[in-house]
Amino acid sequence: MTLQEKIEKDFLAAYKAKEEVRVAVLRMLKTAVKNRQVELLRPLTDEEVLEVIARHVKQRQESVEQFRLAGRAEMADREQAEMDQLKAYLPEQLSAEEVAAAVDAAIAETKAASVKEMGKVMQLVMARYKGRIDGKAAGEAVKAKLSS
Repeated sequence: MTLQEKIEKDFLAAYKAKEEVRVAVLRMLKTAVKNRQVELLRPLTDEEVLEVIARHVKQRQESVEQFRLAGRAEMADREQAEMDQLKAYLPEQLSAEEVAAAVDAAIAETKAASVKEMGKVMQLVMARYKGRIDGKAAGEAVKAKLSS
C-alpha cells in the first residue's frame, strides 16, 4: 500500500469515526498531495508525498511558535494537534545522539575543517538522512563541531 493510499484509508476511517481534527488534517493533506501531483503532471512517489508532509509539519511548527509568542495558546494548541497528526506519517526522527553521530561521520567523510565547509557537510547529512533529520538541529550541530 502506498502512502497516498494509506492517507486515503485513514481519512475514510476518521470521517466515519467523526474525528474532526484528524479529518481536517487529512483532507488538507490529500489536497496538498493532489496539488503537487497536478504540478508534476504525474502520480507522486512515497518520497514525494513525505516531502509534502514534511513541508506541512514545518509550517505547523512555525505557526505554533508564532502563536505562542503572540499569546494565542488555543491557536497554538490546535496547530500542535494538527502537527502531531501529520508527524504520524513521517519516518521516526533521529535522536540528538544520532544527529551528533551523523554529523561526526559526515565531517570525517568530507574532511571539513572549518565553518566555511559547513555546506558540504550539511549537504551530505541531509541527503543521507532525508526526512529523518531536522535541518535546523543538524545545522546547529555542524556549526558547533566545526567552530570548536
